[in-house]
Amino acid sequence: MSKVTFEQLLDAGVHFGHLKRKWNPAMAPYIFMEKNGIHIIDLQKTAIKLDEACSALKQIAKSGRKILFVATKKQAKDIVAEKVKRVNMPFVTERWPGGMLTNFPTIRKAVKKMSSIDKMATDGTFDNLSKREKLQVNRQRAKLEKNLGSISDLTRLPAALFIVDVSKENIAVKEARRLSIPVFAMVDTNSNPNIIDFPIPANDDASKSISLIIELVANAIEEGLQERKFEKDSEPVRDKKSRKGDAEDLDEEEMEETEEETAEFEMGAEVRTDEASADIPTEIEGALLDGDIEPVVDAAKKVKLAKKAAPAKKIVIKKPKKDDEA
Repeated sequence: MSKVTFEQLLDAGVHFGHLKRKWNPAMAPYIFMEKNGIHIIDLQKTAIKLDEACSALKQIAKSGRKILFVATKKQAKDIVAEKVKRVNMPFVTERWPGGMLTNFPTIRKAVKKMSSIDKMATDGTFDNLSKREKLQVNRQRAKLEKNLGSISDLTRLPAALFIVDVSKENIAVKEARRLSIPVFAMVDTNSNPNIIDFPIPANDDASKSISLIIELVANAIEEGLQERKFEKDSEPVRDKKSRKGDAEDLDEEEMEETEEETAEFEMGAEVRTDEASADIPTEIEGALLDGDIEPVVDAAKKVKLAKKAAPAKKIVIKKPKKDDEA
């Protein structure tokens, strides 16, 4: 991630604040000096805060979540729309619809309504309407597109908000704080940075300043998306290699265990054969006397499988005597 230089911030006019009489005392830590009645922002702190914000936004983009950009100022809306489209993030540049976050299901209904109008145009329903009805539907569609067109792909609440001019977009800030959504914002000397999670002290009125900050933020988001794509592409290869390595390790362990078990089986088979040869005649004789053939069959199977089976406990089958049954 490329870091911003002091010269870049200075050339873009990021250091120019508002008049002294319009300042917010909470911005005192980020003000360097006063000159000709205008507060000058400390660009060293701006660079630090900007790097922190870009790192956090990069991680959010890497996780696959959405970041909503809000900039309804005349000098900011075109810049945000142009640069944010490149990273495929939602943005609001016309008017912040009240309750967009706190009443998100209603906003989604409006977006679905826009989709239903588009469907009407494709399936032929639109042709059955009168000329006046068509005009009304087209106007409604244009209004929805203007206000909600950029958030049509936003199917759930965003993971974060990036705001240009906190004072102007105070409703968006309040809704985000109510829902505990982190807020990233350009904060001028007339704004309160304490209500922002990641404040970036900067001039939010000059187009050059806004363009520089948005460009750096968009680059950080793009890097996060590229890393996410790279990890997704390389994940199957790593899994395949790890599975292959686990299989090789497992084969070696199984071979060692097989050799040990084979040795134990051979030793046990010899002992088992000796025991079987001594015990089977007695069992057969007792079974024949009782008239039961099943123990005889079991004993024969034991003799046959003694060399192949592992040593096991000797199972003695006792048949109750006739006197006990009586």
